[in-house]
Amino acid sequence: MIKYLRIDHVALHVKNLTYSKSFYEKHFGFQTYFEHTTPNEIPIAYLKLGDTILELTGIEDSPVKGFHFCLEVDNFDEAVEKLVKDGVKIIQKPHKATSRHYNEEKWQRVVFEGPDAEQIELRG
Repeated sequence: MIKYLRIDHVALHVKNLTYSKSFYEKHFGFQTYFEHTTPNEIPIAYLKLGDTILELTGIEDSPVKGFHFCLEVDNFDEAVEKLVKDGVKIIQKPHKATSRHYNEEKWQRVVFEGPDAEQIELRG
C-alpha cells in the first residue's frame, strides 16, 4: 500500500524572482534558504516559514501559469506505476532532481495532471 506522507512544498511560477523573494520575506516572514539554476537555465528559490517550503520558479514567459503542489511518497516507483495504470496523465516523466540544501540527497520527481489541469508533483 502506498503511503502519501505530507505536502512537501507549494510552488509558484513568478515573473520576477528577485521581487517575489523580497515580497514574501518582507510581508510574510519567509526566509530564502537555497537558490539554484536548473540545467534548463530556470532560476529557483526555496523559502521557508517554519516547516513550510515555498518554491519560487522564475520563468518570465512560462507556458505554465499558476502553481503546483508536491506530495512526498514512501514508495515512488509503486506510486508512479499505480497512477499511470489508473490513467492519470504524466506531464513530466520521472527524473532525478537537485537537492535543496547541502545535507539532502538527490531525489526523484514526477509531475501528473489533475482533473482541472493542475500540476501534482510526487517526490520520493
